[in-house]
Amino acid sequence: MKMKNYQRLKGMIAATFTPFDVKGRVNYEVIEKYADWVANTTIEGVFVCGTTGESLSLTIIEREKILEKWISSANKRFKVIAHIGCNSQFEAIELAEHAKKMGADAVGAMAPCFFKPENVSDLINFFEPIARAASTLPFYYYNMPSITGVFLSAPQFLHEGLKVIPNLAGIKFTHNNLMEMSECLTLDNGAFEVLNGYDEMLIAGLSFGVVAGVGSTYNYIPKIYEGIFKAMKINDIETARAFQIRSIEVVKIIIKYGGGIRGGKAIMKLIGIDCGDCRLPIHPFSKNEYKLLNTDLKLIGIVN
Repeated sequence: MKMKNYQRLKGMIAATFTPFDVKGRVNYEVIEKYADWVANTTIEGVFVCGTTGESLSLTIIEREKILEKWISSANKRFKVIAHIGCNSQFEAIELAEHAKKMGADAVGAMAPCFFKPENVSDLINFFEPIARAASTLPFYYYNMPSITGVFLSAPQFLHEGLKVIPNLAGIKFTHNNLMEMSECLTLDNGAFEVLNGYDEMLIAGLSFGVVAGVGSTYNYIPKIYEGIFKAMKINDIETARAFQIRSIEVVKIIIKYGGGIRGGKAIMKLIGIDCGDCRLPIHPFSKNEYKLLNTDLKLIGIVN
């Protein structure tokens, strides 16, 4: 079956945070305000319930309801991509079917990270029925070895996978192996999309030929990445490099405060979109940390 209205992704795809209330329940109402914020930027789409969205800390029902809320709140103003990766193949199939039914623009999935595939064939066999459950949508392999612990050949997966997964559109490449990224881009005469995954390395991905990225920091500093995309398009490396250094300054700060999910969520609150705390085992942000974070961001001119 052919993919419905398939168009390659371009520009910024924001990896969204999942908002929680003070009791740790999903705060669906925040998504409407969040979607309006996204729509007023140059962000082209959102990647829902991935790593940034704390996917494996959510129930299947929560993930389905979150996707529904994003699709309705987006109201066709930007693309909505559903992360459907699970350790359970059957749960992933359920999420794929739901994403297709609800009208998501695409789906993506991480490799299972508890019992891990030993080889590329195992990974293909795991994904094939999941992708088939959303056969009219583009399917992206979300490659993030630092989280999943699955360090299998991405080019081999794409080349072999397409033989049995006809809607395999490409890969979200969240890895620092730039040689492998380049292989994926040139594989089979450029047959596959490669989505840049590490925000602090966007300039490198674009230099290899990437045209889209999925990132968590796009949520709150989109103008910096807009600057990178525009500068690289006209080969203004000096300007692109200056914007990338600004991005790295922010990434260094969120690492200081517990990483892209914990620190990033706190920044969302500072810019006016309160996504609450993360779910345990990621511990809550303290009032003092918010003050210190705000001071650090002021020093580099990110907040007023």
